[in-house]
Amino acid sequence: MDNFQLFLYIIPLSYLFFKLFSIVDQRRRHQFCYILDYQCFKPNDDRKLSTEFSGEIIRRNKNLGLNEYKFLLKAIVSSGIGEQTYAPRMVFDGRENCPTFDDGISEMEEFFNDSIEKLLRRSGVSPVEIDVLVVNVSMLSVVPSLATRIINRYKMREDVKSYNLTGMGCSASLISINIVQNVFKSRKNLFALVVTSESLSPNWYAGNDRSMILANCLFRSGGCAILLSNKAALKHRAMLKLKCLVRTHHGARDESYGCCLQKEDDDGRVGFYLGKILPNAATRAFVDNFKGLAPKILPVRELLRFTIVSFLKKMIRSKGGRGGGGGLRAAINFKTGVDHFCLHTGGKAVIDGVGKNLNLSEYDLEPARMTLHRFGNTSASSLWYVLGYMEAKKRLKKGDRVLMISFGAGFKCNSCLWEVGRDLVETRENIWDDCIDSYPPETLVNPFMEKYGWINDEDSTTFKAWLEDPTTFKLPDE
Repeated sequence: MDNFQLFLYIIPLSYLFFKLFSIVDQRRRHQFCYILDYQCFKPNDDRKLSTEFSGEIIRRNKNLGLNEYKFLLKAIVSSGIGEQTYAPRMVFDGRENCPTFDDGISEMEEFFNDSIEKLLRRSGVSPVEIDVLVVNVSMLSVVPSLATRIINRYKMREDVKSYNLTGMGCSASLISINIVQNVFKSRKNLFALVVTSESLSPNWYAGNDRSMILANCLFRSGGCAILLSNKAALKHRAMLKLKCLVRTHHGARDESYGCCLQKEDDDGRVGFYLGKILPNAATRAFVDNFKGLAPKILPVRELLRFTIVSFLKKMIRSKGGRGGGGGLRAAINFKTGVDHFCLHTGGKAVIDGVGKNLNLSEYDLEPARMTLHRFGNTSASSLWYVLGYMEAKKRLKKGDRVLMISFGAGFKCNSCLWEVGRDLVETRENIWDDCIDSYPPETLVNPFMEKYGWINDEDSTTFKAWLEDPTTFKLPDE
């Protein structure tokens, strides 16, 4: 009789536990964050910056002298940027010294109307189905907001949750993803649209401050629209699933805060300042970010190995051992938990620095290097061009883990890990389609030195003659 009574108790308790588990599991499943599709922006070919036209833009800046020309030549030659990047349209109109308010808006609307349209059409999702809209454009703030302009353009629902981010810098994409991730935790069966870009038109620098004119050499036009969902029924369609995201913000540190910012120079010209301590600020943020990221993405065996090796090296040092641990290497091998590295294309030095710190191979760095060469630094959207390169090269297989790393003003370092949901090898529209077969090229050396290297041998007199009439001035090798 006692066993029978116990059995009667077990049945309802088991049912109760099963229901509780189902509820918890159901909530957990709807908290997933899937990328269904994304669309990078490629401006028209009439916005490509050739070597010759780049020289013309620099020559039009009457505030530059011979020393500034030599500085810019060195910066451009070592930048890793090629001849097929894109600039704002007002530069080609010769109005970089006097951009208008409408230049910034039209630059963004050209991107919105192209990429969002293509993304929604290809995915089969109507604008009225979008529940969450996050827009990040750091250096353009308008009223109504850019998010509102998109809502009006595509006639989205009146209850769409919109977020308009400015001032977040090149790390804004992952901040936007984090916002979507948090919204997904509170509501289920949602579609979210993330729109990421940068407006260069009102921020093209026309002065001669070296720390500010450097931005003209690095930043280029671009953007990306990303469609996300937490619908469990769409899991099979998902390209990527978010595993974790870690954000690090060093804004409380004065040096980190002031190393890159939008400001006026001594003559009142607005531009983007890049300080000499920027590499140090980036390294500090990078290290702190990865302290939080490593335990989330690496296998226990790698964390255990690193702990043991670090302990042994510390013990050897404390005993006065020579060489500080001999051949013991106390460095984490991130390749044990990551298959692909999607790095922000902040410049050749940024890519080299991350590669060195993570002990990455040239194969690992190739997507970032090729993106920098083909599209330049497109700010917060650069990560998605790098991802597009991996997809175009058919590198992404189901179950692979992709690590994204971004840096931005503040100073911030944000990173996240994605898991590939399916083999991304089928044919679909990709930003790299028309040129992927030519990458990687035999050399990444751009022709600026060949075209303008003679500047290094000039004096102020002959250089002035070239400025006054470059069409008739005879170069030294002619």
